[in-house]
Amino acid sequence: MPTYVYEVINENGEPGERFEVIQSMSDPPLTHHPETGQPVRRVIQAPYVGGKWSDRAMHRAVSDDKKLEQLGFTKYVKAGDGVYEKRAGKGPRVISRDRPVKPSDL
Repeated sequence: MPTYVYEVINENGEPGERFEVIQSMSDPPLTHHPETGQPVRRVIQAPYVGGKWSDRAMHRAVSDDKKLEQLGFTKYVKAGDGVYEKRAGKGPRVISRDRPVKPSDL
């Protein structure tokens, strides 16, 4: 079940204390704090996605140049203003917006 974040609505309309509640997705949102009875609103936040699809796992996957090359990808890294150098895969060693690719670059 998901964990939802709520915040207390103070009398002046400013956000107050935040707290978490584990609820089913089909449960209606809370309107009052379960302990104090103060009015609350649900806080919208980005979901946490763990496992093999997390940001950390994706960063590890694309930082391994040998693995990218084995999978058939080409990776270029910015080396200057409009200049990119190849780190993995097939293609020219350098790509530049100022200079067309020549056969000797391959």
